Parts: sequence; C-alpha cells; structure tokens
Amino acid sequence: MQKTATITSKKQFTIPARVYEAAGFKHGQKVLVTVEDGKMIVYPAELLIERLAGSLKAPESWKGKDAEEIIKQAKEEYFARGRK
Repeated sequence: MQKTATITSKKQFTIPARVYEAAGFKHGQKVLVTVEDGKMIVYPAELLIERLAGSLKAPESWKGKDAEEIIKQAKEEYFARGRK
C-alpha cells in the first residue's frame, strides 16, 4: 500500500488513515522510528521489547510495572540527580 503525506514546516506529517489501520497502530501507542537504506521504518516499540525479552536481567524495582511506569520512574531518578 502506498499513500501520500505532506511534510509540514515543523518536519511533521500525518500517517494516512488506511496505512495506520493496516499497520495495526493504536492511539497513544509508542513507536520507534529508524532509517535504513534511506527508508523510514516505523514500528511498535513493543516489538523491540519482545525481541530483547530474556536477554537482560530486569531490576527488581521493575517487577510488576508496565513500560510507561518504568520510563517515568527512570526519568524522575535521572533528573533528581541534577542532570539536564
């Protein structure tokens, strides 16, 4: 499927509805954006998490928390140490 989108002056574009639906994206979902061979690839962040599952030991403080909670906690801890 190929659809046209226009890039705005803010370097943004809207994903055409049919592409959004065909990709199975959901409102509020986190996605990863990468470039390979001059092509932009957008995919659900969950795929990276699934790919890495079991390859890293998760800290005990992460047990039972979802990814959004973990990210929020990590940011709070990072900025509490005085980093900007």
